[in-house]
Amino acid sequence: MIYQIKFSCDEADDFRRIYEADSEATFLELHHAILQSAGYPDDQMTSFFMCNERWEKGQEVTLVEMGSNFEYDNMVMESTRLSELLEDNGQRLIYVFDPMNERCFFGRVSDILPGMRSGVECIESSGIAPVQLLQEDIIDPTKAKANEWDIDDDFYGDSQYDDGDLDMDSYQDLSFDDGSMF
Repeated sequence: MIYQIKFSCDEADDFRRIYEADSEATFLELHHAILQSAGYPDDQMTSFFMCNERWEKGQEVTLVEMGSNFEYDNMVMESTRLSELLEDNGQRLIYVFDPMNERCFFGRVSDILPGMRSGVECIESSGIAPVQLLQEDIIDPTKAKANEWDIDDDFYGDSQYDDGDLDMDSYQDLSFDDGSMF
């Protein structure tokens, strides 16, 4: 079978992508097709989520192996075939492309066609994808200076430490030898 999957984004009204995918293709192949058609690098911890009719997240398919969730099995893009989770025409899914801000594309299986094809292909593209990461979230430590982050040279207060400030008398009652602590 061939799935036609349409994606849109609430940040860019004119952004639309339609993919045709063989039912035996993996979510990793769909992930790569989305990145290529949006012009995004492959350097974020993206995820797919299966959704109900109110866009509430269900089963997650992660880019890499993560800790398991008690409610759902841990599924990884590389080893999860589209046919394992996409079953019905109209089925909804979310592709999170900016995990730090939960920014995503909203997808829907628009048609299920008979036949086969190789992998996943973007068959229709309109509009420009929103930037993958918001500018305020990008920090380049090679260009940053300490005063840009309000970090002073005496961050831990070690220049103000004085041995006389420590009241040794208050520690005399503590003994770990007599077992009184436990």
